[in-house]
Amino acid sequence: MPEENPNEPVETELQEHDNPAQEAGGAGEEPFDRKRAEAALRKKNSEAENLRKRLKELEPLAQRAKELEDAQKSEAERLTEQLSAQRETAQKAVRVAVEAKVEALAAATFADPSDAAGALDLASYADDAGVIDAEAIKADLADLLQRKPHWAKASEGPRRPAPDRSQGSSGNGSRTPMKPEDEFANWLGNALGQTR
Repeated sequence: MPEENPNEPVETELQEHDNPAQEAGGAGEEPFDRKRAEAALRKKNSEAENLRKRLKELEPLAQRAKELEDAQKSEAERLTEQLSAQRETAQKAVRVAVEAKVEALAAATFADPSDAAGALDLASYADDAGVIDAEAIKADLADLLQRKPHWAKASEGPRRPAPDRSQGSSGNGSRTPMKPEDEFANWLGNALGQTR
């Protein structure tokens, strides 16, 4: 089958069966007029040529519309990526806030509050709006101290052994320490053979 080129005018030979008047049986209809058929064919070719010209004019506009549509899709994808990045940043901020709250509440009873923050599931203490449930943290910290009592802060009492100020360079506890200039004078007197 030969390919049709849309830029070439369509030339067909009208045959007898193409005439609608003859198909209808010819009763009361006009006879086939070759000049009128050629004029109709020229008219159809002219219309086809006009449509091809309009198509050529509209093709760049269609291409531009497709480019704009693709650009909008890219913009939407970019905005979606930004939104997901912002959500991730917000989730990290909530995790940091929960960890700080856990460590602050654990500071009163834990020797190392970071131990408590590491042992608890921090994500369970904040809701979708980022509100932190401090009561749940306190309850879980108390439970954690029961399970791991060695993490508790040492009691605040006096240190043992208690320091004894009577010990040290003064020798026995009955002497009061001398001023440095008196000590130097004694030493110098002893060195010269004189005592004070």
